[in-house]
Amino acid sequence: MINRRNFLTTVALGTASAAVLAACGQPSPAQTGSAENPVTINYTWWGNDDRAERTRKAIALFESKNPDIKVNGNFTDFAGYWQKRATEAAGGGLPDVMQWDLSYLRDYGQRNQLLDLSTVKIDTSAFDKSLLPSGQIRGKTYGIPTSTNAFAVYYDPAKLASLGISEPDGSWTYDEYNAFLTEVGTKSGGALFGSSDYTSVWWMFNIWLRQQNIEAFTEDGKLGFSKDDLKEWWNKVADLRGTPAIISEERITQLLPKSAFGSNATASEVTWDNFMAGYLGDSGAKELKLVPVPSDDPDNLGLFLKPSMLMVASAKTKNKDAAARFIDFMVNDPEVGQIFKTSRGVPASKTQRDGTTFEGTDKLVVDYEKSIEKYLKDAPEPPIVGFGTLEASFKRISADLNFGKLDVNGAADAWFKEAEDLIKQNA
Repeated sequence: MINRRNFLTTVALGTASAAVLAACGQPSPAQTGSAENPVTINYTWWGNDDRAERTRKAIALFESKNPDIKVNGNFTDFAGYWQKRATEAAGGGLPDVMQWDLSYLRDYGQRNQLLDLSTVKIDTSAFDKSLLPSGQIRGKTYGIPTSTNAFAVYYDPAKLASLGISEPDGSWTYDEYNAFLTEVGTKSGGALFGSSDYTSVWWMFNIWLRQQNIEAFTEDGKLGFSKDDLKEWWNKVADLRGTPAIISEERITQLLPKSAFGSNATASEVTWDNFMAGYLGDSGAKELKLVPVPSDDPDNLGLFLKPSMLMVASAKTKNKDAAARFIDFMVNDPEVGQIFKTSRGVPASKTQRDGTTFEGTDKLVVDYEKSIEKYLKDAPEPPIVGFGTLEASFKRISADLNFGKLDVNGAADAWFKEAEDLIKQNA
């Protein structure tokens, strides 16, 4: 790699005056702007109208503090978002800055389509060091977390009270959680299900593996668990499928676009803690509570803080400085924290978190993450290339298991075949 001194010497010999100015710290017009002639960067994100409104407020705030940069923003839903990025990547035209999901970080990072953010100025001093590796691949930083979320069991205290069931404290084994689900279904006479099938959720499986001290993936991109591990996991609720303890996949489909929990069809749900606002809005419940997930080892809950989303930049952006300033602002500025609260998750930067006032629903999520601090371990590194496809197939095959189209052995065989084929394709 040419160092700065050699580069200046080479340019001087070639009498390329414009390049000399750039190398001497005079950025080219493509890299900076002014209030009269601002640099324009494109920023894209996924989400609903609420996130769009909050994001536009954040962009307006950024532009007011950085008049030399203009941000063109646009958004779409989650599924459509990744279709667009795939099309843009194939054509070499990813937006300058993008909201990103951990599931797709390795896909684009290892293909050199994302900018190594350690090469630009972004302050990460206020981030928990256990969280930053989730945005890193082979020593390069491709993503900066905007916020965190953690897995939890949601429950509706009013529903439990109406059935005469005591509220859980979260110190439960899998058998105890299953017994709770059965009690809900039995005491409600089948009018209320205990939960959806928690074994159909990849991240809950990942947590269970961590409880067994098993990493989901190896450093060389292979599966770190066996087919027997997967069978054991899917067998956790084998006796509950088809009973009032677990809502059927058919009923879940009928309730779409709302979730089973948000539709008041179940008394509990295992998922990410930042879904609180959505669940309250959908269900109309006065109160929902969060407790830790079950574990058969009370000292190892397998929990971690996962970036609920990250900020990344295109490797081909012509405005690295502007992109870096925007990312730094979105993840660190306290006023941005006030705009988003916990709608993106709990702010990952302590600077932003400390500058944000949390009340009501937001405080519930923040308090839950504080309550599990002693159980938290390092976040996993970005999943393997093609993980988004594997996660979707995990959900699809689990649904077939729930429908009764497959037994546990057949489901495990089907998923492993898809996983191994995908890993070979991306080797």
